[in-house]
Amino acid sequence: MSSIKTKLEKLRDEVSSLAVFRGMLKLRTMSSLLEMLKAPTPENVGIFASNLYRHNANISEYIAKAVAEDENPYIRRLSAKKPVPPAMEAAVNSELTVLEELSALTAQDVSDAAGYTGYLPGWECTPTDLHTMYANRVNELFTKGYGIYSKYTAFSLRDGTIQPILTPDPQRLCELHSYELQRQKIIDNTIALIDGLPAANCLLYGDAGTGKSSTVKAVVNEYAPKGLRLIEIKKSQLRELPLVMEQIAENPLKFIIFIDDLSFSADDEDFGMLKAVLEGSASSRSGNAVIYATSNRRHLLREKFADRSGDDIHAGDTRQEQASLSERFGLKVTFLKPDKQVYLEIVSQLAKQYGLDIPEEELFAGAESYAKRQSCTALY
Repeated sequence: MSSIKTKLEKLRDEVSSLAVFRGMLKLRTMSSLLEMLKAPTPENVGIFASNLYRHNANISEYIAKAVAEDENPYIRRLSAKKPVPPAMEAAVNSELTVLEELSALTAQDVSDAAGYTGYLPGWECTPTDLHTMYANRVNELFTKGYGIYSKYTAFSLRDGTIQPILTPDPQRLCELHSYELQRQKIIDNTIALIDGLPAANCLLYGDAGTGKSSTVKAVVNEYAPKGLRLIEIKKSQLRELPLVMEQIAENPLKFIIFIDDLSFSADDEDFGMLKAVLEGSASSRSGNAVIYATSNRRHLLREKFADRSGDDIHAGDTRQEQASLSERFGLKVTFLKPDKQVYLEIVSQLAKQYGLDIPEEELFAGAESYAKRQSCTALY
């Protein structure tokens, strides 16, 4: 029993000394695991097992996943294509060996070390080669990213920080019908971004309900495996846009900054912030990100007749400046209401997609009736 206890104490000291992967120790389950190593009491075993059960009952799989998703100095240097000091490289190899040994820890090992013969909750272990796994992880860095960006594909800005969207819109390109020319322009621009070629900020404007927002989300879902991510921000958060750009500037992935339903009033202070970003101010440039915005308005500015009167000596210049914001988008794609023929084609395709067994005459009659009530085609 003494040899097992000594082994447990050695493992505890080695885990406590982690440097590259030290952030893992802040995780709730890892923290309780370390506490169990320090004091292998039945209570601490129960706490650790309870935390592990929130994920699964396999300690090896849990540790492997935590290692793969860890955001650490080593992975950040690699993503920024900076040289890795030999001491850090050696630390990575040594720490992976320690974590591999930790992933083989059983409840019986803890029980024997503590000299306890009563009931203890157990967990599973499986052989794990963390060195090979992490080497593969590094090779996939520019398509899978690291940290939260390796776990999620869509994000939003909350309380000044980028937070994952846990249940993003699952929209796929194959589920969108018609508007092929419009979507192809956006797809081509997005592929250029992914391939590291010049890509334009894009304004998708036109009538409501024509699939502008769905197109953006479907494109992200389609190309997420190639390293594309989406960060959605609200118009009221435009002041934080330079900060967002700064946070992702050295990230190996590519990002679409998505602003939905964009428009401004004449005295909107956020107008200037977006214009500065679109023009590429020194504080807002990010070679791995583009802005995609949707709007029902071609010029983005809500202008009233009252705005044309006032004491502005150069009112014409002011209006010209305001109307020019949309011109700062290098790519503008128009989504207009479909005519009757296109509308019925969309209805027919959707009926097939969802397996609706309705006679075409009845289907089209119901669709036309709906269109008349909703004014959702250019015909009605």
